[in-house]
Amino acid sequence: MDFFIQNAYAQGDQQTDPFGFLLPMVIIFAAFYFLLIRPQQKKQKTHNALIASLSVGDEILTAGGILGKITAVSDHYVVVQISDNTEVKMQKSSVSQIVPKDTYDNA
Repeated sequence: MDFFIQNAYAQGDQQTDPFGFLLPMVIIFAAFYFLLIRPQQKKQKTHNALIASLSVGDEILTAGGILGKITAVSDHYVVVQISDNTEVKMQKSSVSQIVPKDTYDNA
């Protein structure tokens, strides 16, 4: 019955590479950077450029799905006309995209 159980021997005095653990960590960090961090930074940069380019008359779509036309712009806020005689003041950061002209009028 000795052939089913293998004897366990000590591995002896082996020298281990101190950088053997460092290489997989560098590979994991590089994967996280290129798959998660870098795309998020690109998205944030384009959103900041979008917010900086907002002007009166632009037709926008907000993160909440509200479609409207900008009637006033300040440092942190925009006033958006969402229907006749209805205007809403909201933060610039809630604007998700600028839609093509006449989208608001045809909706």
